[in-house]
Amino acid sequence: MQREKLLALWPPFRLRRLLPATRSLNVWLSQNVCRFTIVADSHFPSSSRLQTMASASTGSRVSCGRDISCVPEVADTLAAVAKLGFDFLCMPLFHPRFRREFELDPAKARPGAQTRSDLLLCGRDWNTLIVGKLSPWIETDSELTTERRNSEAALVQELNFCAYLGLPAFMIPLKGPQCANLARVLLNHIHTGHHSSMFWIRVPLLEPEDTREDLIENEPSNQIDDSNNEEKTWGWWHSFRTLCDYNKRICLAIEIGADIPSDTVIDKWLGEPIKAAILPTSIFLTNKKGFPVLSKAHQRIIFRLFKLEAQFIFTGTNRHGEKDFRSYLQYLEYLNQNRPAPNAYELFAKGYEDYLQSPLQPLMDNLESQTYEVFEKDPIKYSQYQQAVYKCLLDRVPEEQKETNVQVLMVLGAGRGPLVNSSLRAAKQADRKLRVYAVEKNPNAVITLENWKFEEWGDQVTVVSCDMRDWEAPEKADIIVSELLGSFGDNELSPECLDGAQHFLKDDGVSIPCSYTSFLAPLSSSKLYNEVRSCRERDKDPECHFETPYVVRLHNFHQLADPKPCFTFVHPTSDMNNNRYQCLRFTVGCNSVLHGFAGYFETTLYKDVMLSIRPETHSPGMFSWFPILFPLKQPIPLSGSDDVSVRFWRCNNGKKVWYEWAVTEPVCSAIHNPAGRSYTIGL
Repeated sequence: MQREKLLALWPPFRLRRLLPATRSLNVWLSQNVCRFTIVADSHFPSSSRLQTMASASTGSRVSCGRDISCVPEVADTLAAVAKLGFDFLCMPLFHPRFRREFELDPAKARPGAQTRSDLLLCGRDWNTLIVGKLSPWIETDSELTTERRNSEAALVQELNFCAYLGLPAFMIPLKGPQCANLARVLLNHIHTGHHSSMFWIRVPLLEPEDTREDLIENEPSNQIDDSNNEEKTWGWWHSFRTLCDYNKRICLAIEIGADIPSDTVIDKWLGEPIKAAILPTSIFLTNKKGFPVLSKAHQRIIFRLFKLEAQFIFTGTNRHGEKDFRSYLQYLEYLNQNRPAPNAYELFAKGYEDYLQSPLQPLMDNLESQTYEVFEKDPIKYSQYQQAVYKCLLDRVPEEQKETNVQVLMVLGAGRGPLVNSSLRAAKQADRKLRVYAVEKNPNAVITLENWKFEEWGDQVTVVSCDMRDWEAPEKADIIVSELLGSFGDNELSPECLDGAQHFLKDDGVSIPCSYTSFLAPLSSSKLYNEVRSCRERDKDPECHFETPYVVRLHNFHQLADPKPCFTFVHPTSDMNNNRYQCLRFTVGCNSVLHGFAGYFETTLYKDVMLSIRPETHSPGMFSWFPILFPLKQPIPLSGSDDVSVRFWRCNNGKKVWYEWAVTEPVCSAIHNPAGRSYTIGL
């Protein structure tokens, strides 16, 4: 591990970094530790500077900033903010009331500096402790030509000054649906020059004019509930980020008001790339002791923002005069310390949120020892396999035959032996006799199996170094046990493997697992869309990365509908044709954007013994599988009245297996991965 310390001018900042050496610095910073990260764009040279701010390396501390509209003395204000315990200061770079003139004389030629000097702070403090704010009078989409031109020039001036100072982020308010010119100017700035600032687009959860301040308790309201009002500001944001082509340096700073939208709309917002949440002091209530607190509804949003590792910005004056302003900060830290503890799955997946990985192909590739080791640490999977074998042995061998009836059990794809050990423990638990064959094609893993046999198993286990499809078994099996399932159930070719081995299963034999079903759900995630876009490889088709499924720990996303079953496989079977086709239809129910589909699976090991990664039935504590993502080349806008129809194919030509998919409603997409041109699974 490499340790880098960023020391601030004042001790309260505690800016520490703990950096791993095993993964790319950019990826690790953006996904794991830093609550505030500036990542160099992909077209920048490798020497591009990373600027980081206010971290909590273990996730134990909330990163908070103070938003101040007028800052007379930068250094003094920064010191005062630090003394209160804040990590950074959010401030305008130019005086908010200073309307610069770029069109007309004589104001156009006004001499002198237009804002204060950068020498007021050292470069390190500008780089790590200051977030800039755009002047509020700038209206780049004004219908008045002079105002628009002045605003464009002022925006360019402020963006350039932000780059000159090396600020980690610059906040730009989104005031309405008309934002095309603002997007154009910002995008031009991003694509010129070698600066690395992030741009936080400040958007309220609800438009201010839609909030209700005229309600009287118990008085009936005559206002018609228009759910579209709740989604209005999300529409602004969606238009803006679409105009900016989902640029990774353009993120979201949501402003949480006193009124909050419905849970469905909140779910949609939390699937966006939120980097900061702005908390006006006006939304805080007062408890019996006079301290600021938030309502239960606001607390639920805050807890979910903690999971996204968002930063928080406090704005407004102190409305609890008897208490110090740090009481707001202390309350947020109190919520952070009292949020639900992460479960085993979340702890295991820490650092891999939204990190794309290629699915394993254990049939074509020999896995490494470390890969086996990770899977063997799963506390749930092997206990469920043991329970399935235990119940199967009790059903197959009556009590009066337990001394004479020896069941033949074959572990197909034995790896380093965890299923063999589970089966032997099940036999001991059931008090039944067992003869085991451990079949494994990976010659390196066979060495481990032979050592197990020599040291522990003895003659009870026969180790076979062979592909299960080519093995000539000396006898037929009563029970076949395998763990050939992938994140989509059949994507590691369990059907083909077990069909090839079925000839040495007795007519009344049992396969564990006996069936498995894949599931699909539509999702929206600009984060994942951008991650897929960045996977482009130089020597491959420009769109092949959008025709490839990825294993990913889904984190910053919005699932648009409940998963529906896709493909089902049963073992043993008389139908050896493993090609499949399915059309699924989902009702979305809100305005959104479709970026792809999340894949899950459920499997029945034996009778009522199950394993599942489907969210509704997920096996508690199991972490052997992350979901799988099937991306779309082009995002598809959805309205609340739209249904989404998707067609999925599983194809097998005898040499390889692949998936094809296409959306047919509300609009048609291209068929992804035709003839397996971008992604196949080798047989």
